[in-house]
Amino acid sequence: MNRALLALADGMTWEGRALGLTGETAGEVVFNTAMTGYQEILTDPSYAGQMVVMTCPHIGNYGLPEEDAESRRPWAEGLIVHEECRRPSNWRSDLSLHDYLTRHRVTGIAGIDTRHLTRHLRDHGSQPGVISHVDTDPGRLVEKARALPSITGRDLAGAVTCDVAYDWREGTGAWPQHHTAEGRGGAVEGRGASAAGHPTSAAATPLRVVVYDFGVKQNILRRLVDESCDVTVVPASTTAHAVRAMNPDGILLSNGPGDPQGPSYAVPHIQDLLGWRPVMGICLGHQILGLALGLSTYKLKFGHHGANHPVLDLRSGKVEITSHNHNFAVDVPAAARGGLDTPWGRFEPTHVSLNDECAEGLACAAASVLSVQYHPESSPGPHDASYLFGQFRHMMEAAHV
Repeated sequence: MNRALLALADGMTWEGRALGLTGETAGEVVFNTAMTGYQEILTDPSYAGQMVVMTCPHIGNYGLPEEDAESRRPWAEGLIVHEECRRPSNWRSDLSLHDYLTRHRVTGIAGIDTRHLTRHLRDHGSQPGVISHVDTDPGRLVEKARALPSITGRDLAGAVTCDVAYDWREGTGAWPQHHTAEGRGGAVEGRGASAAGHPTSAAATPLRVVVYDFGVKQNILRRLVDESCDVTVVPASTTAHAVRAMNPDGILLSNGPGDPQGPSYAVPHIQDLLGWRPVMGICLGHQILGLALGLSTYKLKFGHHGANHPVLDLRSGKVEITSHNHNFAVDVPAAARGGLDTPWGRFEPTHVSLNDECAEGLACAAASVLSVQYHPESSPGPHDASYLFGQFRHMMEAAHV
């Protein structure tokens, strides 16, 4: 195996072996605590500009089925693992991890102490780093890392969004169409849903949803189709006027990479659409919604990345285990934790992280808005929060009454 080096901007270096495409890559180094889902992680546009450390020590065991990708290609700048499996065991697998990275031109590193690296990032924060198979001088790589631009303030969403609008019609196949709106958030039942809160197979009138693509994962689109929605995806810079002309039943603000201040051009358009049609925000979409409400955002020390983060629903007192991928969060000041009065109605904080008390959700009944910082579509991760798509469906149905 060829020698490879990882260097961080603070001067720390690790030596390992080359993984994936021979070359050199750079980005902000973050750690992900999921045990599986490495393909979904690599292809999640929210990882644009970042290199991912997998805390699970053995990655690649079940190979990489191309059909499990979350977008058209990998967006992570690099992958860092302790041990890669070069002979996966899975009848669905198309490629090994090494071959997949090579085919998609992603440079990685294996054979380093990822536990030590993760503890370092936890204690000192996420920071720029460089992986190189071609330059093995630690000092030079540290200087390269220090010269990298900060992720703060950059419009990474603009780099990953679609060029033109398109329609999406593929569901997951795992959920009967029109899943119940009732769930851990409680007490909201949509037409065609059983009183017991179980999915039904009853046909539902299709509703049209416009999705702002800030870096959308395909499983979000699939889950909307599962809820009998006709989905149109539009670029991040789409105007409110253009969305109004489409006359959708609801609007979804998608996940995406980097600082929500980057695509600040979207904020006035979101403000114009609030109260006109029901709105759902996920991850970066939640943060952009926060900016539209007049709140500020801030960068977390090492972010939330993983499929096992506990979140408390403040309304029901129940805990959901959820998937996360974000480095920024909405700052809900103490004075607003009981509610925030806005021109569109009173917004209530709905969820909070049990790891660091970070705000994880907002809702406004008057404006038919709900948003969460985490990923209710999972992929990878648990399905605890999947009911939120049913709640969004119910909000759109109620707007027709």
